[in-house]
Parts: sequence; structure tokens; C-alpha cells
Amino acid sequence: MKRKAICLSFIILLMVPFSSASDSSENDAIKKANYELAARFSPAKLKKMVFDTSVDPHWLKHSDKFWYTYETSEGKSFNIADPEKGTKVPLFDNVKMAAMLTEITKDPYDAKHLPIEEIEFVKKDRAIRFEVKSSQAKEETEEKEIKEQEEEEDEKDKKEKKTFTFEYDLSTKKLILLKEYEKPPEKPEWANISPNKEKVVFARHNNLFWMDKENYEKYLKDKKAKDIQEHQLTEDGEEHYSYAQRERGETNVEKEKNKDKRKPVRIIWSRDSKKFAMVRTDNRKVKDLWVINSIARPRPTLETYKYHMPGEEEAPQYDVLIFDLEKSEKIQVKDDRFKDQSVSILTAPRKEKNRDDKIRPSLWLAETSDKLYFTRTSRDLHKIDTCIADASTGEVQVLIEERLNTYVETRRLGLVNNGEELIHWSERTGWAHFYLYDSKGDLKNQITSGPFHCDEIQGVDEKNRVLYFTANGREKGEDPYYNHLYRVNFDGTGLELLNPGNYDHYSRMCDSTRFFVDNYSRVNTTPKSAVFDNKGNKVRDLETTDLSLIMEAGYQFPETFKVKAADSITDLYGVMYKPFDFDETKKYPIIAYVYPGPQTESVPKSFSTRRGNMSLAQFGFIVICVGNRGGHPDRSKWYHNYGYGNLRDYGLADKKFAIEQLAARHPFIDIDKVGIYGHSGGGFMSTAAMLVYPDFFKVAVSSSGNHENNIYNRWWSEKHHGVKEVKNEEGEVTFEYDIDKNSELAENLKGHLLLTTGDIDNNVHPANTITMAHALIKAHKRFDFFVFPGQRHGYGDMSDYWFWLRADYFCKHLIGDFSQSVDMTILNRDEQQTKDNN
Repeated sequence: MKRKAICLSFIILLMVPFSSASDSSENDAIKKANYELAARFSPAKLKKMVFDTSVDPHWLKHSDKFWYTYETSEGKSFNIADPEKGTKVPLFDNVKMAAMLTEITKDPYDAKHLPIEEIEFVKKDRAIRFEVKSSQAKEETEEKEIKEQEEEEDEKDKKEKKTFTFEYDLSTKKLILLKEYEKPPEKPEWANISPNKEKVVFARHNNLFWMDKENYEKYLKDKKAKDIQEHQLTEDGEEHYSYAQRERGETNVEKEKNKDKRKPVRIIWSRDSKKFAMVRTDNRKVKDLWVINSIARPRPTLETYKYHMPGEEEAPQYDVLIFDLEKSEKIQVKDDRFKDQSVSILTAPRKEKNRDDKIRPSLWLAETSDKLYFTRTSRDLHKIDTCIADASTGEVQVLIEERLNTYVETRRLGLVNNGEELIHWSERTGWAHFYLYDSKGDLKNQITSGPFHCDEIQGVDEKNRVLYFTANGREKGEDPYYNHLYRVNFDGTGLELLNPGNYDHYSRMCDSTRFFVDNYSRVNTTPKSAVFDNKGNKVRDLETTDLSLIMEAGYQFPETFKVKAADSITDLYGVMYKPFDFDETKKYPIIAYVYPGPQTESVPKSFSTRRGNMSLAQFGFIVICVGNRGGHPDRSKWYHNYGYGNLRDYGLADKKFAIEQLAARHPFIDIDKVGIYGHSGGGFMSTAAMLVYPDFFKVAVSSSGNHENNIYNRWWSEKHHGVKEVKNEEGEVTFEYDIDKNSELAENLKGHLLLTTGDIDNNVHPANTITMAHALIKAHKRFDFFVFPGQRHGYGDMSDYWFWLRADYFCKHLIGDFSQSVDMTILNRDEQQTKDNN
């Protein structure tokens, strides 16, 4: 009897249709792409739904007050805040201002659409001056002058509107039209003006020149004046060993046309305007590279530029020079130490109160003109010296040496009492911290310590010996990338958190260090802002971002998550975007947006609608961003340098393992339909993923990728992958470089791959993408290839087209449905609306 029962059960089991997990998944799978939902949240639409997300303070010159504008769906407000009193009030009444402007100009203005621009505080901050554009064109004589000026500057002739300049008294609330006001001429691009505004330095024919204030003003009044006196400072300049600032993006035709014009210079001034310093670059041995703009008119144009590729012997060479204008002397800084070293002049932090100034010269770090601080870095970046040079003799003293077996990085050096003490940033313990040195470079004490990352100096209070700085990873229970502002005494005591809250914080401190504005949010919260004092006491709230329109349209915040890296130990942090019509009973393809770093990660921490991940999800995808070991500098040095020496593969295992963990947690993720995309380093990484894990990643869209890091620029590739310094028996130094390339794995491709590039990309040269395509052809692989005509590394005015093209590719190959119309009708509609609204 038992045997018969067992047989019967087996027969019944065979009669029941077998339902596999894959069949169930296929029945639940998304089969139609939701183009309409995606169109509702397209990049063009989002610009009209979310306005300001942060307060950008303009600190005043004569107090710790600041003004700012803030736009919501109710229009733009103009505000002034006084942290001392804890107040925030409008600069003016918008309704009354619109009425006064209308009455004076005879143009109709509305309180919600005030076209006020170029706000400037005058009369010791008691009044403001601003501009308003008229609906009327400029007078014919004015138009003629503008046209002549634009032709001289090789710009297109534009129809200019008349501009009114007003002055508004903040106490009496009176508005005056400045009829006779002449706006100061725009500073020409070539003019580098001294801090005291008495001298102007520029380049011509690769050499340095200067003119005095009188002759500069003569030029501004009449650009064709024949009697402008110029003084030549150097005579040894030549092409590719020039004193002029290097021009990028200039075609050979433009270069020839502009060869006799004045050129800008990158110089750093002493604060007394008596001297300036510069780094002169010798590119004569660096090899040329080229791009061709095929859509240029009347004929295609060639752009030739110097481009040093990793491992190449012909490296640029650098000189640190100091010029004494009073003595007309050039001092060569004796900076030589490492073969093919790079050098950088340390500059003073820009004053917040000067941010609206028309002239903002770069100043060297020292308060006096007798010494110049700079750094020099070995080619392999294992060695960095912080140095001080005698500005009269060029003699150099090494203050601080940093050495590592990977690469050394630096942050701004803090100066106390003009160099009596130095505040130095270092990762020497495996974590980034601040150290206090004396003027001779002897360590006094470590200021901060512990397993967290210090980032940037925000302020130095010399009198009270307090350092203000940003850091992350210190607060327990928070995402370690969330940024905070802290204060600490120079001796390391009294460490205090100044802006608590489980958010990513962005702070702007006033020059007195008494107050700061704090903007804070997460990807899943509404951005807010407040002003605090330097003890961490909230003075008052400022603004909350207006999300009413986007919420009304159906927006939902993304979700944050934490997973393990492939070592099952390291925590990784990510963000997940779902369709707003999400159905947990359905199976969704998953797409990872990637950027490997190592200088950053592709994972947002604060609220933003500017990224395309949310919009892409609406087609019917789960879109994620997640970190990887070796991805971001704001954790431990171990984490940041994890991929050193393995630049192609280091982050891929973590991306794959993260997706597998998420699929195990969430039944709505279809692990059999995995896509990946990224730009630049992300383009490189997404293609590598398809070739290293060809059975896991099914579809990739890779834009402007540095697939061949042996032909990408030396600075990024040698730094993050490593270059080996070799000495022979005679002590001569050479450099050896070898790196894995995507093209070497072309035969591994199994899924669908779209490669794109801009044809005049002078950053990641199109050769990277074309070489990858060539390898795929040789391997007899089907793939897709797209060139954006006339585009650089980013796709500029074709970026919206690129969004829909990318979406089509994923919809076709992960969902099996995509728009097949020859017209991108939604894009056409968005562009027309943009034209109508503008």
C-alpha cells in the first residue's frame, strides 16, 4: 500500500505544470517602458519645478551682515540678514519696488518677476546699486559702439537691451535712477590687475608686459588708442615655453589670428603689489595631440595642443619665478629636487567680503612680500615638500616633508601671524588630520586625531588660537560622508561640533569667524538653511526649499541603503531611485550609475534633482549609486587608495556584490537584468564591468570613457594607478608605467554595449573610445557607437538628447520596449516649452 501511494503522488506531481522561478519572474517583469512618466520628470521639466536649494551668502564689507536671494514658486526674494541681531528682512518690498521701477522706466514690472541684477552695496553698506534690463533696445549710437567692440573681440553681434542703473537707500527706501551713471568698463580677459590697482600685467608674443593705471584707463576709453605705453618685462618667452596662460580649446586658425593680441597670465601677487610670482611651464618637449571639429564653418578646423600621456619621457618642466616690479628683476626660485617634479604656489584664502568685487587678484599666502610659500611634488607623488622661498634671492628652505608609498595629497596651508606657526594637513597616520608647526618646520603638536577625516580649513582665529574646519566620519550613526563644521584649539583641546544633525552640511563662514551659514539636507529630505554663531548656537533659520511643484507632480524621495563590499567587512553607502508608479509585486531591471573615483564617488549625499538617475528610473528601472573601495578621499587613506595599481578592476567586485545583496533583500529587483552606465571614469568602469563580469552585467552605456588609460592624461592616470621611479647605477631616474586597458578584454563581451564620445574632446580624447571600438570589431563583436558632433568632454547643448538616447538603449535591451519614432517627440515638446517660457 505504501508503495502504491508513493507512485500515485509522483504521477500527480508530474501532471502539475512546473513553474520555475525564472518563469514567475518573467510573468512579473516590467514589459512596457513608461515614457510619459519619465517625460514628466525630464531634465528640462525639473528646471521649472525646483528652484533654489541653498542660501549663498554675500557677506558685507563693514559688518557681519550678509545678503542673499532665494527663489521659490512665488518668485525671487532679496534678503539681508544680521546675525548679530538675529534678524532677516527683505532688502526691499517687491511690490513697491516693481511699482517704482515701472513708474520710472515706463516698462511694466511685476513683484514676482523682478529682473534685478548686479547688486552692489555702496555708501558703507547703507545703499544698494543694481541694474534692470529694459524692454527697449539701446540707442543707435550705443548699438554701433557695442557692435564695433564685439567685432574687435571676435564675438557675435547681439541685440542689446537698454540697461537702467538704480540706487536704493536702505533706510529711507528711496529709489533713484542714476541717469548720468557710467558703468565701469568690463575688465578685459587679458588684464591681471595688482591689488592696489596701479599696475596691469599681461602677455604678448609669449612675454610679460605691464602698463600703469593711466595707460590702462586710456585703453578702456579707447581700445584702439595709439599712444598706450607698455613696458616689457621679459624677452626669452617662446611658444610652448611662454609666460602667457595656456589656452585650451583654441583652433590653429584662431591661434594664428590671435597671435598678436594681449593674452592673460596666471600670476600670484604679493599683498603690497610690489611683487608677483608665477609658475612658468616648459612644454616644448611634450608631444602634440589633435582634435578636428568637423562641423565648424566654413570648413572643419584643427586644434593642436600639448598633452602629456602617462609613462611618456617628454614631461613638462616647471619654474617658480618671482618678479620685483620696482627693480624690474626676475628671481628664479631654486626649487629643483625631483625629476619631472610639479610645483604649486600657495595662495591666501579669498576674503568672503570681497566676493562681489570686480577685481579679485590672487594673493600669495604670506602677508609680506619677502617670502613665498610653495609645494613641490615628485612625479610618482610619493613625495611632497612644503617650502618657503626668499623672495629676494630665490633660496629655498624645506619646512615639511610628506612621504607615502602610494600618493601624497595636500590641502591649503594655514598661516598664523604671517608664518610664526603653520597649520598643516596630512594623512600620515592613515587618516587626514591637522598639525601645528613652528616657522622653521618643527612639529609642535597634532591638533586633531582619531578615525575620522578632516577636510578643509574654514577659518583661523589667531587671537583666540582656534581652528575652524570641515570634517566627516566622526559622528556615530551617520553616513561617514556627511560633512560637518568643527572648532578646535591649536593645542588640540576643545574639539566641538558646530552644526549637528544627521545631514550633509555645507557651511560658509564670514571673515571674522563669528558666524556661518549652514545649508543641510540628505537625498531624502527637504533642504534647509540656518545661521549659527562660532560656538554652534543657532541664531535663526533662514530658508526651506520649495518642493511644492515637484511633489504635486508625484515626486518621491530616493532611499538610502548600506551594504558590504566584496570583502564582507567594509561598509558601502548608496542611494536607490524607484519609479514613482512603483509596484512591489513587479520585477524591475536594475541599473547602476557609476563613477569609480578615486577623487570622488558617484553617490549623492544631499538633495538634488540635477542628476539623471531619478528621471531614468521613471521608465521602469531601479537605479542605484553605490560606493566602492578606492572610491572616495573622505574616508581612510586605506579606503581611498585601495585601487592603487589596479585602476581597471578595483571597484567592479564591490558594485556586483552590492547589487547581489540588494536583489536578495528586495524581490522586486530582477537580478537577471542588470545595466550599468557612467561618464568619463564611469564610462571606463561601465565598459570594464561588461568585460570582467560578462555574465552578470547585461547592458552598458559608456560615455566619453578613458578606456585606454595609457593615452589618458598623466596627472590622473599616473597618480591613481601609480608610476614606478627607477634609478640606474649612475643615479639617473626614469619612470616605468604599465596599466590594464579595456580593449585587452574585448573578446569577453556578451551583452549590449553603447559607446559614445564627443568628437572634439580634448580631455578624454576620442581615441580612447575609438580604440575600444576597434578592439571590439577585431573581436567580431556587435556593439553600438555614437559620436556627438562638435562636443567636448561634456555634451553641452546635446545633453538632453543624450538623456533620451541613453534611456532608449536601456528600455530596448532591459525592458524590450522603446520609442521607435524617428522624432524624439518629448524632447521636441520640452524644447518648445523652453523657448516659449524664455
